[in-house]
Amino acid sequence: MAELYVDQSRCQGHARCYMLAPETFMIDDEGYGFVREGREGSYDEENVRKAIRNCPERAIKIRGEEEAK
Repeated sequence: MAELYVDQSRCQGHARCYMLAPETFMIDDEGYGFVREGREGSYDEENVRKAIRNCPERAIKIRGEEEAK
């Protein structure tokens, strides 16, 4: 099963993910994005796809994406 996540080694805290899909992404105390608990499977939603496309660091990833297609 595919799982949405934010690669913390790439995230620079632009918060575009949170602005585009707040139902799926949160921002931690240091300003870095992460996926809300229970939303790891939302990678196929339009807002999430928009967030993935707009992340300047390409930090939003889908683990096991090949199995999801």
